[in-house]
Amino acid sequence: MAAAGGRWPGRRGGGGGRWVLWLWLSAAVVPRPARGLTEGLYCGRRVCYDVLGVSREASKAEIARAYRQLARKYHPDRYRGEAAAGGDPPPAAAAAEAHEKFLLIATAYETLKDEETRKDYDYMLDHPEEYYRHYYHYYSRRLAPKVDVRIVILVTVCAISVFQFFSWWSSYNEAINYLATVPKYRIQATEIARQQGLLNKTKEKGKNRRSKEEIREEEEEIIKDIIKNKIDIKGGYQKPKIYDILLFQILLAPFYLCKYIVWYCWWIYCFTIKGQEYGVEEKLYIIRRYMKMSQSQFDSLEDHQKETFLERQLWIRENYEVYKQEQEEELKKKMAMDPRWKRYRRWMRNEGPGRLTFIDD
Repeated sequence: MAAAGGRWPGRRGGGGGRWVLWLWLSAAVVPRPARGLTEGLYCGRRVCYDVLGVSREASKAEIARAYRQLARKYHPDRYRGEAAAGGDPPPAAAAAEAHEKFLLIATAYETLKDEETRKDYDYMLDHPEEYYRHYYHYYSRRLAPKVDVRIVILVTVCAISVFQFFSWWSSYNEAINYLATVPKYRIQATEIARQQGLLNKTKEKGKNRRSKEEIREEEEEIIKDIIKNKIDIKGGYQKPKIYDILLFQILLAPFYLCKYIVWYCWWIYCFTIKGQEYGVEEKLYIIRRYMKMSQSQFDSLEDHQKETFLERQLWIRENYEVYKQEQEEELKKKMAMDPRWKRYRRWMRNEGPGRLTFIDD
C-alpha cells in the first residue's frame, strides 16, 4: 500500500516516483530476448533452427539432411504448388513464396553449417541485448575476403621481386651495351681479348667458315663479357644481386636489424666511450651521412672524389659546412654563366610563365 501523499512505504520525498521511472526506462532501453532477432542478420526474425526444423543440439549431419530435404521440396525448379494440378506451372504468387522460402532455408544452412558462424548465432540467441557485437561479428565474417590475406601479400611481394630483378638486369645490360660503344673501354676490352686469344678463334676456314655477320656478333659478345668482368659498375646500373630484391630484404630484415644494433653498440663503445680515432671507413661513413647519400650513390663516386673528401677532413662538421657553402657558390656561378640559364632568366623577366614560346637551342 502507498502511504499518505502517494509516497511509497520506506521512501522519503519523491524517491518512489523516481524508482518507477527508472524501471520504465530500463524496460524501454534494454531489448528483450525476442528483439534479439533483427532483420538483416542471419535469418532475420526467424530462428534458423526452426527454419530447418532441427534443435539447437543437432549435429552437422542432421542439419545437412534437413537442408537437402527442404531444398528438394522448395527449390524453384522442382516446386509444384498445391493449386497447380495436372502438372501445370504453379501460380506466380506461390512460386515467389517458394523462392523466398528457399532463400531463407539456404541462409539458415549457411549460418549453421559453419562452426564459427553457428557459435556467433548461438551467442546472439543467448545474449540478444548485445546487438552491436552481433552486427560486428556478422558483417566482419560476411565482408571478410575469401582468400587468405597472407597469401595475397606473399604473391604480391613475389611478383614485385620478380619485376625488380628483371628490371635491374635490363638496366645492367643497357649499361654494358653503352660501355661497349665507348672507345676507351672498347679498345681496352679488344686488346685483352686478343691477348687471351679469344678473337683469333673466330677466324676459321673450310666447312666451318662462318659469315662476317656471325663473326662480328661473336666478337661483340666477347667484348661485352670482358667489360662485364673487368668493369665494376656501381649505382643504379650495377649488376643485380638476388639478395637485393624485396622478398629477400623482408626475409633478412631481422638479421639486418640485429646487425645494425650490434654495429651501433660497437660504434658507441669505440668512439664515444673509449674515444678512439675514426678509421677510413668510419670517416667515409660520416661524410656520406652528412651528404645524405645512399650507399649505392656514394659508391658510384670516383675514387679521387673520396680522396678529396678525406684530404679536406669533411667528417668534421665545420669543414663539411664550409665545403657545402663552396659547392653552392660554385653552382651559382655555373648557372650564372650557363647560356640556357641566362635565356631562362631573361624570359622570366621579359615575358614570364604566362606565355608559351619556343626557344631553339
